[in-house]
Amino acid sequence: MVDRSKFRQMVESPEILVLPGVYNGFSMRLVERAGYKAAAITGAGLSESLLGWADRGILTYDENLRACSALVECSGIPLLADADTGYGNALNVHFVARAFEKAGLAAISIEDQVWPKRCGHMEGKRVIPAQEMADKVKSAVDARRDPDFMIRARTDAAATDGIPEVIDRLNLYAEAGADILFADALLSAEDIRTVARNVTRPLAVNMGFGLMERGTTPLLTPKQLQDLGARTVSYARMLSSAALRGMMNALEAFAPTIQAEQPTHRPDLLISFKELNELMGAATLDAIENKFVT
Repeated sequence: MVDRSKFRQMVESPEILVLPGVYNGFSMRLVERAGYKAAAITGAGLSESLLGWADRGILTYDENLRACSALVECSGIPLLADADTGYGNALNVHFVARAFEKAGLAAISIEDQVWPKRCGHMEGKRVIPAQEMADKVKSAVDARRDPDFMIRARTDAAATDGIPEVIDRLNLYAEAGADILFADALLSAEDIRTVARNVTRPLAVNMGFGLMERGTTPLLTPKQLQDLGARTVSYARMLSSAALRGMMNALEAFAPTIQAEQPTHRPDLLISFKELNELMGAATLDAIENKFVT
């Protein structure tokens, strides 16, 4: 069982919690092996890897829940799920929150965009009335059975209405019971500092790619974000974009060998079969088989 109280402690700690974005078994296993204490399941990563479509509300509730449940089953660390807008009004959010809690997630994130939503760093976003979102938060809080199952409320109002509206909305969502407040696509470090100083719950920010590539928000280190007042930072696109680059490199390297007389050996582009099986839990499967199969 997931230790949700431990996840809550990490979120509320003065030390910033770094949440790599995971989206499949490969990324989940690697993040845990690398020693991260928690991770965020990226809805964009799920939509792009499972369906081949950009983060524009194409991924359905059932597809999202099924994928998140599978990641929980292969994970030993707490996971935060991205439930987009909650797939409806406050009534729908009640059952969405309960289902993700039952599936073993440590937290759920819902946002105040209209449906279909867009990736937070895309243009053309629109937000619903603040009170409508507050009602969704109240419904999610009421639905949970474990008080340590955390509700993260996200606003995209920075792109539509500016920082004062971001602060007002996040504090309204905090009053409704949100445990974590997420201001997406802020435009500057000063915006992050201003929001963090003026909200009443731990502030979450998104660094997207996390390495050389930046989204709408300027690229800052976790230490810099901590100094600005943020308490969690997610890197939703870092691993999926790195995986894409790796696949592109492999295909590019393989193309000339199709007509070649001799195969090309490029161990720098691939992991070994042995390492792959070790990463994916083959030893655990062997132990179960040896214990029960005669």
